[in-house]
Amino acid sequence: MTVRKIWDGRANLEEIEAGNDTMHLQGLTLFLYKPESHQWSQTFANMNDGTLSEPPLIGEFKEGRGEFYCQDTFNGRNILVRFVWSNITPDSHRVEQSFSDDGGKTWEPNFIANLTRVKK
Repeated sequence: MTVRKIWDGRANLEEIEAGNDTMHLQGLTLFLYKPESHQWSQTFANMNDGTLSEPPLIGEFKEGRGEFYCQDTFNGRNILVRFVWSNITPDSHRVEQSFSDDGGKTWEPNFIANLTRVKK
């Protein structure tokens, strides 16, 4: 993953390349800051389909934690999507995506990554 600040930190672009023996992913995540609401939008694009995710997740960072939400569909069902950024330090963070099909009462994690900066 490579992260770049854009527009004096009011936007960030993450380029992602990940994989294992059975899959390979190349994509990017775009974060845009909205000063009026002090919130960020988060959209994702997978190189395989070349489009930005709709709708974007919306959220904010407070006290070293970011929470982003959107309403979407999965397998034909309406769901809530939650993306949580936590354990944020200058050199690492954790990110977890979860789905809820009961209005946010329960969450099922489906993606977790613990990321650490590689010093060059």
